[in-house]
Amino acid sequence: MSTRKDNLETALENVKKIVSSMKYGSVTLIIQDNYIVQIEKNEKIRLK
Repeated sequence: MSTRKDNLETALENVKKIVSSMKYGSVTLIIQDNYIVQIEKNEKIRLK
């Protein structure tokens, strides 16, 4: 398996975990030279 494909699969697994644990917020992927190098999670807490 290629390094790029490994990088993508790892990133997708992490994004799935992050999204499933959030109720409100955003996820940002930082990409350099065709590789995902960072995943940022910005979670909001809504007060009623």
